[in-house]
Amino acid sequence: MEKIPSFQKNHDALTPGLYAQTDANGVTTFDLRFKKPNAGDYITPRALHTVEHLMATVLRNSRAKENIVYFGPMGCRTGFYLLTLRMSRDEVLSLLRACIPAALALDEIPGSRREECGNYLEHDLAGAKEELAAYLAVLEKV
Repeated sequence: MEKIPSFQKNHDALTPGLYAQTDANGVTTFDLRFKKPNAGDYITPRALHTVEHLMATVLRNSRAKENIVYFGPMGCRTGFYLLTLRMSRDEVLSLLRACIPAALALDEIPGSRREECGNYLEHDLAGAKEELAAYLAVLEKV
């Protein structure tokens, strides 16, 4: 089998930041790298789950909602994937700089009731906000 694009990157060389790769189908996959891979510092499962709920909701309610295909966690717990249509890296960077503060302002976790979530007990709002604030600081330097 062919090696998929995300496995072709040297993860030991990646640092926190924003990376993009365009798919042949016009979908751009953005790698929102919160943590340095293989460095022993990972997003906790509870915070990861909560960041997913916060950002998926905020992004799908943003000015770019028509262009958001997917937002979800990396299995390695070092970041998230954001899939978009017709959005440049600069547009996504601007969007994230607007959406992360909106997510940080939320006092409740969207979609976290039992009937809305398949693992509703596994959330950490404070931890998610810490991760998002740290990532926003990374994006301010990009």
